[in-house]
Amino acid sequence: MTIYNYIALRNQSEIVNGKIEAEDVKAAREAIRALGLIPTKVFDEGKKAAAPKVRLSPLSLQELIDFTGTFRTLIGTGVPIIEGLVFLEKDAVSSRIRLLAREIRKQVIAGATFADTVAKYQEIFGSIYVGLTKAGEDSGEMEKTLDRLSELLKKQAAIRGRVIGTLIYPCFVILLAIVVVTVMLMFVFPAFKEMFDQSGAKLPMVTQICIDLGEFLKEYWYLTLMAPFLIGGLIYTAFKNPVSRRILDDFFLKVPLIGDMLKYANFSNFITVMFVAYEAGIPIVDCLHLGNLTIDNRTIKERITDAIGKVQQGIHLSTALRSANIIPSMVLFMIATGEQTGKLGELLHQSVIFLDKKLDDIIDALTKMIEPFMLIVIGSIVMFLALALYLPLFQSYQIS
Repeated sequence: MTIYNYIALRNQSEIVNGKIEAEDVKAAREAIRALGLIPTKVFDEGKKAAAPKVRLSPLSLQELIDFTGTFRTLIGTGVPIIEGLVFLEKDAVSSRIRLLAREIRKQVIAGATFADTVAKYQEIFGSIYVGLTKAGEDSGEMEKTLDRLSELLKKQAAIRGRVIGTLIYPCFVILLAIVVVTVMLMFVFPAFKEMFDQSGAKLPMVTQICIDLGEFLKEYWYLTLMAPFLIGGLIYTAFKNPVSRRILDDFFLKVPLIGDMLKYANFSNFITVMFVAYEAGIPIVDCLHLGNLTIDNRTIKERITDAIGKVQQGIHLSTALRSANIIPSMVLFMIATGEQTGKLGELLHQSVIFLDKKLDDIIDALTKMIEPFMLIVIGSIVMFLALALYLPLFQSYQIS
């Protein structure tokens, strides 16, 4: 007779773990069914039942929001975790969410906790999600934790959307201007070249530059097609290389309005994660580490990392963060007040509201400045091309 460990379902939802003695696995399953249970895993006590980790495709931020929001709604209405995962597995719109829900369901049925299963797919969920889920499960507040995670993900998506939305218009205008200038240089100026040559006068410098550029682009036209890929590759390499990325991050922080937008966007995410983690009962140092994971700017991240080291040495949170010399003074004041009054969670929440308001104001100001700036850029390009075309004509009239 062999002793078998088993994992089974009672009433289609409750997970039961136990041991049973039987001659073989088949007999063990029959004995488990005789107890009114549905066996899902039966294995020799001397062997470890370890489900292999299946590699899944990463979720987009919106898919992660959908997964978390739907799962939180189901759990909040009293649906067991397994049944909630079954719903996502069958009815989720995204195929990647369905596959993820299926793998999580399998491992939960096999005896793993939801948080432990999520931790196996950290490349999909991220360290913040894993840490908060673990804290929520340990504290018995999984529903509230999922609610916080859902709001956190929505907030990050909103900030990203506002920043990207602000930058789309100038990028589109610049791209359109490049296309128009390229067409003018390659097709319009060569058409006027013969007429300019017949005048016999020396061409103005701006006209000669445009004609030479047009001839170069016509002869090496393939460079025009390759240029977007080359420029894109250079930008990608610059942001991936640690040295150049550090220089760029430091430079952008010094650009008026752009630097402020980057600071407040990063700090809004940082303080929001700190607040959510602190409310979930995570120690303050771990809250800082989780918050620091959301910061994209290397300069800010390095300064916050130094501040975290000081907190670990026993320095007060507000004092350590003040030493970073980059966090807004109002936020530092609120954190210091929260430490003194014992209401750090509430003051962190107020800091998030303050940062979001400042970020909205900065984005509004930046949006209002972009339009006249783009008009100046486009006007300058049009004036340059017009001068290059008409100056030779004015010269010929003066000579005649």
